[in-house]
Amino acid sequence: MQQYCSLVVMAAGIGARFKGGVKQLKNVGPCRETLMEYSVYDAIEAGFNRVVFIIRRDIEDLFNEMAGDRIRKMCAQKGVEMVCAYQDKNHLPDGFVCPEGREKPWGTGHALLSCKGLLDGGFVVINADDYYGKDAYRIMADFLDEDHSEETVYGLAGFRLGNTVSEYGGVTRGLCRVDEAGWLTEIQETRNIRKLPEGVGVETENDVRMIDVETPVSMNMWAFSADVLDKLEKRFVKFLANGGVESLTSEFLIPIEVDGMLRDDGVRVKVIPTPGQWYGMTFQEDVPVVQEALKRMAEEGLYPLPLLQA
Repeated sequence: MQQYCSLVVMAAGIGARFKGGVKQLKNVGPCRETLMEYSVYDAIEAGFNRVVFIIRRDIEDLFNEMAGDRIRKMCAQKGVEMVCAYQDKNHLPDGFVCPEGREKPWGTGHALLSCKGLLDGGFVVINADDYYGKDAYRIMADFLDEDHSEETVYGLAGFRLGNTVSEYGGVTRGLCRVDEAGWLTEIQETRNIRKLPEGVGVETENDVRMIDVETPVSMNMWAFSADVLDKLEKRFVKFLANGGVESLTSEFLIPIEVDGMLRDDGVRVKVIPTPGQWYGMTFQEDVPVVQEALKRMAEEGLYPLPLLQA
């Protein structure tokens, strides 16, 4: 393992479709743990030695109360550093001003830019409200340990589409096209993917487009080197200049920008098949499913009970 191997947890999202409060702070474990705690636990087991949380200032106290203080204790017990970065909708490059009336920050790419100056070496970035499974962290840690010094190579944990849709409504997924050698050739951010009577697809007013359930998808579990921040910074300026700053709802998203980097910046992205089961909470109705899964895993001995041992 390299000297610094960081896990970056994006926990600043508002979660507009989730009606039970801030979903990243939802207690879902048998002993009221959040999904973030399981992510950090699995990452530390896999050899990660630094954790960076991206949060908002207005939820900092709630974050610490609901999860942050326990995670700091867990990290301290394992000799792992934990720091916070802060995403703010007003943090924009020189020459740009956040429009009046905008409520949400600028998306996952902007969130990652909040870590500028905090990351040294390879890192893995994840969503706070997703459960990726133990194997995913081991696989991504192994990828970061490989020598990619001769070219810019990033990694993406590829999940099976059929394992990532909700029973309770449409979800957004990055649909991946992969060549025979496992390299990403295109990623399409696709909204309103849902379970239908005939399978999985996107339903519009005019038609239904079915999607193969075996399609690899991005769940925003990426392995990057620190140079990605410079690339994102340049692309964010272009995004804002091309009309993004004028919209109250535009989002600067990692999958879309990585897709652009494939064409414009000469990067290569290895899609790493991930065998474990994914769980997430797009909707309030997803919560009992996640709770039952974590309870079952604890009963099977995959996790201690409680997760944080005194």
